[in-house]
Amino acid sequence: MQITVTVNGTAYTEEVEPRLLLVHFLRQTLGLTGTHWGCDTSNCGTCVVWFDGKPVKSCTMLAAMADGHEIRTVEGLERDGALDPVQQGFMECHGLQCGFCTPGMMMTARSLLDTNPDPSDDEIREAISGQLCRCTGYENIVRAVRWAAEHPAQEEVTT
Repeated sequence: MQITVTVNGTAYTEEVEPRLLLVHFLRQTLGLTGTHWGCDTSNCGTCVVWFDGKPVKSCTMLAAMADGHEIRTVEGLERDGALDPVQQGFMECHGLQCGFCTPGMMMTARSLLDTNPDPSDDEIREAISGQLCRCTGYENIVRAVRWAAEHPAQEEVTT
């Protein structure tokens, strides 16, 4: 079937198998490998992207469901060569170790900060509670999101 989807501001029209998962469409068809695939069961959260501005786990969505919609991936966080504060915060506070969960964590964190620019540590932990990190113990991830909250970009873009 043919779908047209806007990903990070660019419209794509592609032929896809009706059973193709959104995560595989992004990685294999569009070559956007920043979105990771970890479980196929929505348990780990590594595959979080935005669907019409809301975080979703792309391993549980079919690409066909994205037809006519907007998707934003971790590649869409940076703007004009400048890292998003969330990306910078993960660097500054070592919010990653192996990096596997990082794209999904960043997408969730950006969504949180767009709706709540000054979250408490408990609110940050609640926001990322649907994602697993097997390396960090979450402390540095929380610090990274806190850093991003304290260092907002000059002009946040939330599309």
